[in-house]
Amino acid sequence: MADITYWHNPRCSKSRTGLALLQERGAVVTVRKYLDDAPSIEELRQALQALGQPPVLTMMRTGEARFKELGLSKQDPDAVLLAAMADNPILIERPLAISGDRAAIGRPPEAMLELL
Repeated sequence: MADITYWHNPRCSKSRTGLALLQERGAVVTVRKYLDDAPSIEELRQALQALGQPPVLTMMRTGEARFKELGLSKQDPDAVLLAAMADNPILIERPLAISGDRAAIGRPPEAMLELL
């Protein structure tokens, strides 16, 4: 069964649902409360690569109030957006599951089942 690193926000219902789905199917899940243990820019780049190199905005919560407070824009360079997520992990789309060189964003939570 897959070993999965799970970037989790326990206050998010989709994050809780996704974690339960993976655990119910026997996945070995290492939970990382990313709001308390923010990923570095390099870890964010690795996650993006594992997602298949989509646009950085794919893993960013652009509707989050903090996005606007920071004066960010969807046209900002990737480096600016990655730095913003590293400094403000609330901007990272959740949940995110990583298994080896593959990853999935749990929107919907069932999307993560492809990692099993």
